[in-house]
Amino acid sequence: MTNIDWKTVDWKTTLREFIMIILGALIYGFGLVAINIKNNLAEGGMTGVTLILRAWWHLDPAYSTIFLNIPLIILGYHFLGRKGMIYTIFGTLALSGSLWMWQRVPFMLNINLHHDLFIAGVLAGIFGGFGSGLIYRYGGTTGGSDVIARILELERGIPMGRTLLAIDVIVLLTSLTYLDIEHMMYTLLSSFVFSRIVDATQDGSYSAKGLLIISEKHEEIAHALMNELERGATFLSAEGGYQHDRRPIVYCVVAPSEVVQAKKIIMNLDSSAFISIIDVHEAVGEGFTYMRKPTHNLLSLRTTKK
Repeated sequence: MTNIDWKTVDWKTTLREFIMIILGALIYGFGLVAINIKNNLAEGGMTGVTLILRAWWHLDPAYSTIFLNIPLIILGYHFLGRKGMIYTIFGTLALSGSLWMWQRVPFMLNINLHHDLFIAGVLAGIFGGFGSGLIYRYGGTTGGSDVIARILELERGIPMGRTLLAIDVIVLLTSLTYLDIEHMMYTLLSSFVFSRIVDATQDGSYSAKGLLIISEKHEEIAHALMNELERGATFLSAEGGYQHDRRPIVYCVVAPSEVVQAKKIIMNLDSSAFISIIDVHEAVGEGFTYMRKPTHNLLSLRTTKK
């Protein structure tokens, strides 16, 4: 395992990451205590196991979170890397501390949504997803099923998504030992909202659409997109699969609200142009995360991350 060179650590960035992980844990813990537990909703992953233990033996999730993660962290030490292990331990302790604190805040006793489990399910997904998304976005994790999935991926080649899904299914089915079907269905609603909010929070910045355009009039189309939408364009070299003729592909990233206008610009110049529209989960740079400037020449591709 590679040792950490403490002299090269960016302490300012690390401190910001730890603060955001704590904030994420506080939000996640609030939702779990104030919404899930108060309204008898289950949860997936290792957190769901702590709720099962609470229902069976009245164990405090603040403590069981640590006890369940200790052997997993030891097991995953060689797979997480030293930095990953530090962030996992920190995230686990932050979540445990959050659960301990929120369970002892008096006003929590007044939050009751039994009259509308739909609202409870949505709110549980929002709080849990936003909190977890912040933790993941800043390099943290709360351990649990993430560690198991990572080990199986490295050792057995099993995709992490498949393992996480299997664990969630097992945990939710086991939760039926203390939940009825009605509460389980609202738990599934919460899980759906949770996944969407996690993706949105973790991706962050600004989602966009990527246009891949194949046309004989690629020069005219590129300049029209830059002049009328003030978006940059890039020529990508491509080769046809049938005749093996080489031609450039115009690639342009636009806001979702600009897609219709971009298609009109392209079709007005070449009605036979081939256009492929793809999702860009995050667009970072001028025009997306800060003010864009008018452009009148061909710009290089803005940085995008998917």
